Amino acid sequence: MTAARNAADLIAERLASPDDARRLVLKNGWVPQSLAYGAVGVALLHIERALTGDGPWQRAHDWLSCATHQPLVGIDASHLFFGVPALAFALDAAGPGRYTRALDALDHRIGGIVRERVQRAHARMDRSELPALAEFDAIRGLTGLGSLLLRRDVHAVSARAVLDCLVRLTEPVTVHGEALPGWWSLLAPSGKSSPDFPGGHANSGIAHGIGAVLALLGSAARRGITVDGQDAAIARIFAWLDEWRQDGPTGPWWPYWVTRGQLRTGKIGNGPSRPSWCYGTAGLARAQQIAALAAGDTARQLAAEAALAQAMTDPGQLQQTADLSLCHGYAGLAHITRLAANDAGTSNLAGCLPRLLAPMTDISPEALFRQLLHPSDRPGDIGFLDGAAGVALAMHSVAAATPPISGWDACLLIT
Repeated sequence: MTAARNAADLIAERLASPDDARRLVLKNGWVPQSLAYGAVGVALLHIERALTGDGPWQRAHDWLSCATHQPLVGIDASHLFFGVPALAFALDAAGPGRYTRALDALDHRIGGIVRERVQRAHARMDRSELPALAEFDAIRGLTGLGSLLLRRDVHAVSARAVLDCLVRLTEPVTVHGEALPGWWSLLAPSGKSSPDFPGGHANSGIAHGIGAVLALLGSAARRGITVDGQDAAIARIFAWLDEWRQDGPTGPWWPYWVTRGQLRTGKIGNGPSRPSWCYGTAGLARAQQIAALAAGDTARQLAAEAALAQAMTDPGQLQQTADLSLCHGYAGLAHITRLAANDAGTSNLAGCLPRLLAPMTDISPEALFRQLLHPSDRPGDIGFLDGAAGVALAMHSVAAATPPISGWDACLLIT
């Protein structure tokens, strides 16, 4: 698609080097070691373009050098989207034979990070305590780290340790006589205590909830990587999602989370909400499709695909999509739908793409870039999750009409 290619090309040119980005006026700036909001994410854009012959490797190298200008953040503060694991993800995306020495050094540190996180999680479960979202989620937790480990054979043992831990996470627990799913957190979706969530919640999302765990367990199984109890864990998550599935006039949807009060009454408020990657039907339907493919469950696969197609053609849900980002905007919806269409047992998903791409392709590339840097309702962003680099990657993949060579979307748990 010419419009998508032009959009990706212009954004890549505007973000050709860190010096170019420093000249942009951004309210919140950007963070060198961040895959989500900074240099690592922009490097990923230039890595993919270099692999497809659409840009020079020097641009990727310049952004990676920017990310490593300061000592890398390690065990306590790092995660897939920040610090050592984030940089390793980008370097690995560059492909075999590149950055080998740097990756060898990072692999050693990642092994230590994963061992520490797994030990903490098992110790917490041994104490019969409930988890923080950051223990297991896609952004900050073990699920995100697991998506990196699956890409690197050197981490096969660590990958299985993470899968073992996540399988255990899905086991039900009893707290003060009340049965809860093992991923129930006493915190709010923000990851902090809040009076708005008395008794905590069970998070369904891809970014911070059990949706990511389902996707990782399914993706690992599709690669032939399994541990004891993995099938049972997938079945438990499926059962939870079946219990809380809501059937509306425009198709099925799932709540972003279930509170203690909702758990006791069995009643969910009005919906559906925005169908994004981070929360909502798009990400969760793709996670269910992946796991169903792994399990050979054709009926569930088709049901997930139908739910996605209905959400992507529902004006009410799409009207709630207020931006263009990968995380919660149209770029994410388009990329998820395209991936799901490639794996689908039906042919109706591909027809959703023109409408999902229109907010980005019906305006000029210059206008698109201005909108990403200066949106009306939030700070502008050059990065991967919420900003220009992520949108450009989605547009580049549309234009290429092939799966990403770098596997940049693996960090979103949707492949």
